[in-house]
Amino acid sequence: MKRILAACFALLLLAAFAACGTKPEPASEPEPDPVVTEAPEAPEATEIPAPAEEPEAESKIDLPDGVYMAEFKTDSSMFHVNEANKGMGVLTVKDGKATIHISLVGKSILNLFPGLAEDAQKDGAALLEPTTDTVTYDDGETEEVYGFDVPVPVIGEEFDLALIGKKGKWYDHKVIVLNPVPQN
Repeated sequence: MKRILAACFALLLLAAFAACGTKPEPASEPEPDPVVTEAPEAPEATEIPAPAEEPEAESKIDLPDGVYMAEFKTDSSMFHVNEANKGMGVLTVKDGKATIHISLVGKSILNLFPGLAEDAQKDGAALLEPTTDTVTYDDGETEEVYGFDVPVPVIGEEFDLALIGKKGKWYDHKVIVLNPVPQN
């Protein structure tokens, strides 16, 4: 059913783009002859203060310390949070730093890397190791899948997260953490 809906959406989107076409350029009018005038006197130079340098922040987490449920979205249909968790992960904030624990759909993603695939392959790159999580589906069935604790540099903005699967190839992805809700 999802594939049928995705195919219908793709066809609708394609039709919309095809119908748009390009706008015709308006007829150009002849430009008037330029009028020569004297250049205005240059104002006295004023010193513009240099902007204050802001210290580089490791993260942009503006949440009180605590545990939250938050949406975890990716740019891929092959890499996402397990459906049992309805797109959510457990976000933990401590001392202005955040980590979200996500349970994936299986055990085919072996490692994650906060950054680009190119950097993940360098000597000394700190790869995120999986945990084994048990998820429970709506019908009561359970399954063991891999989970990861992903450092979150910012809430509400995309960041890079690379992954490597069983095929041994690294892939770059963009992810975003949204709508944190405090848990009691």
